[in-house]
Amino acid sequence: MSTGLLALIVVIASLSPLCTLAALWQVKEWRTDRLREHLRSEGILRQLFGVTRPALLALTGIPYIVGVLPEHLWPLTPLLLFIAANALQIVLKKQREPVWTQKAIALCMTSTLLIAVAALETSPRHLPFLPLLVPAFLLIAWMLWQPADALLKRRVMRRARAVRSQRNDLRVIGITGSVGKSTTKELLAHILGKEKTLATPAHVNTEMGVSQWLSQMLPAHQNIDTLIVEMGAYRPGEIALLCSIVQPQFGILTFIGTQHIGLFGSQEVLSQAKGELLAALPPEGHAFLNGDCSLCASLKDKAPCPVVLVGTGGPVDIEAFEIEETPQGIRFRVGTTRYSVPLHGTHNVTNVLLAIAVARALEMKDEEIAAKLSSFSPMLHTFSVREERETTILDDTHNASPASFQAALGWARGQPAAHKILLTSGMIELGEAQDRIHEELGEQAASIVERVIFLNRTTSQAFARGYGNPVEIFRAGETARIPEKSLLLCVGRMKETVIESLIP
Repeated sequence: MSTGLLALIVVIASLSPLCTLAALWQVKEWRTDRLREHLRSEGILRQLFGVTRPALLALTGIPYIVGVLPEHLWPLTPLLLFIAANALQIVLKKQREPVWTQKAIALCMTSTLLIAVAALETSPRHLPFLPLLVPAFLLIAWMLWQPADALLKRRVMRRARAVRSQRNDLRVIGITGSVGKSTTKELLAHILGKEKTLATPAHVNTEMGVSQWLSQMLPAHQNIDTLIVEMGAYRPGEIALLCSIVQPQFGILTFIGTQHIGLFGSQEVLSQAKGELLAALPPEGHAFLNGDCSLCASLKDKAPCPVVLVGTGGPVDIEAFEIEETPQGIRFRVGTTRYSVPLHGTHNVTNVLLAIAVARALEMKDEEIAAKLSSFSPMLHTFSVREERETTILDDTHNASPASFQAALGWARGQPAAHKILLTSGMIELGEAQDRIHEELGEQAASIVERVIFLNRTTSQAFARGYGNPVEIFRAGETARIPEKSLLLCVGRMKETVIESLIP
């Protein structure tokens, strides 16, 4: 067989693992730190090489080494088996692939070219190992494109700064925190009125995502007077950079927990990173902090402007009283004004208070704010509750953090359902605290839910230790459905089809 044809076969055999890894890395925003933390928590060998291809290589390689497999059948046999495995994944609709952005196309095409060149230069007996080296080829492609990527990012951010600087009349509100950012953003946008307010969409909270969105949307919405920007971070300096682009006058800090602590390295570094928003505010600006979170409150001196603390247990500037959870949502009182918000979970009271505090600072009356909040529609997949086929579903699949996980369990404790089941993907990027946090969550769940279903094994064992009983690992078509009229807690990212498969 010609060298060129063998090289083509190697490339085809490498496409499936290339697409799978590219899809994973794209979810991690093409960041090496996030990918590294994911591999650390999920298992490097399994995530990079899988199980099928190493098994097929061993299945054919050992007979070849001992002489059972004729030399003329090597390397074609394992490569054709790889291709068959790829085809099976596609037929079964289990093949992952990235969203085909320009960056994904460039990286995958460059990786493919590198694989082809390597195949042409490699001894035939070593060709079956090349598909297992896809991670190395993709990493090399990423490194080759880094200078151009960095240049493009700087250009995008310069454009965003220029667009923002043309709107000196704009009120910009920045929101950061470990949890509650999206909910607070949506609450505030609803109160202020979306016809005059522009807010970042779901999952857009990084300097590049916000810059691209701002450059596209702001020129097309000249009528708006308020911009609400959700700000996420995975390392120190990222929120400061984002603030230099959008120039916020108002800053909201919702909560500081342990989300992404594996990337920051410590709670102190994480807290300081969140405090970058407060430090970036102008002296004539305003800062709004969750006073129930001691880490948030401890950062108030970072703000060079007036600070408002909100909370449910004082001493704070705006405090909620008579808090209750109802089938319709949460209710509470601030001063003489009563608020009824169609939003579940009493942990959300501080998020509502932060939105109220900002609206007050913008000279809205309490009665007007309360009226607006009564018609709020919560975000899908963010602590939203729905009834489906006589099953109550708590859908918190937008994201997951230790704090939101605890909140879901706490909410479930007070619900009257006879059967309470937890379905979760677990959490990652928690660093060395990952097992401890899952074990503590298992302890909390032990007295609340009767059944626990994990979508993967990675964090299930630590959870099971705390839970005190075995937990199930979800298997499509095999995991038993839940009883009728149950409460199903869905925590962490998952496909809707997984939830549907469990409902009776």
